[in-house]
Amino acid sequence: MGYHVEVEPNVYIYVEDINPAGSKTILFIHGWPGNHELFEYQYNELPKQGYRCIGMDIRGFGQSSKPWDGYGYNRLSDDIRAVADALELNNLILGGHSTGGAIAIRYMARHQGHGVSKLALFAAAAPSLIRRHYFPYGLPKQAVMDIIQGTYKDRPNMLKNFGNMIFHNYVTPEFSDWIFKLGLHAASWATAAVANTWLDEEGLFRDLETINVPTLILHGLDDNVCLYPLAVAQKNRIKNAKLVPFESCGHFLFYDQLEKFNKEFIQFIEE
Repeated sequence: MGYHVEVEPNVYIYVEDINPAGSKTILFIHGWPGNHELFEYQYNELPKQGYRCIGMDIRGFGQSSKPWDGYGYNRLSDDIRAVADALELNNLILGGHSTGGAIAIRYMARHQGHGVSKLALFAAAAPSLIRRHYFPYGLPKQAVMDIIQGTYKDRPNMLKNFGNMIFHNYVTPEFSDWIFKLGLHAASWATAAVANTWLDEEGLFRDLETINVPTLILHGLDDNVCLYPLAVAQKNRIKNAKLVPFESCGHFLFYDQLEKFNKEFIQFIEE
């Protein structure tokens, strides 16, 4: 069941609500530059276990409104709050992948974890996607600058190049093309604006230390986008966190290690 939630005047967030009668609710926040459909292989499985799965397209992506601005983590986390309030969500499991994980972390800090009983981070882009003089574990800043310039000059080619980074194990050309097309659904200005947010965002270091709910961190050891040391930094800064490394696994761990991902996530939900 899909519908739109107005989060500010004339800005609507698309929400897909699967198995609304489920006993436990999971709210998925997708990564850049995709949309809620990235979690297709969780939507196929988790409702069978009796769970309600809600996927939302962040502004600028998928079927959500594509305003010119509002792509900092503060506004993006405020959009989560608006969706949670509109759907009257409580005692939910908040799960975020990559940039979606960073947005979820900001939500936990900015909104004091409103309505969230557990947090799950999947290859989260936190505490910093890029290298900094005090955090030498991210991507080179120039790699992000290349993404931004590629968005403005040849977005399809940029997306193809990014797609070559996200998997460690083989996927079919058809599967890779599907991921590529999800990226094309985003607005080009939103694609670039979120990448710009990666450069300027340093508050996630503090945000991690405010989280006080049980937290699961799933991260591939072969992730070439959000490198594995980011997961270690998350584990060290979140009070009640469990880190599960995935061997032979890249950035899109819910495909690279689909069965292990679903197993670990379901176990966490049931704990």
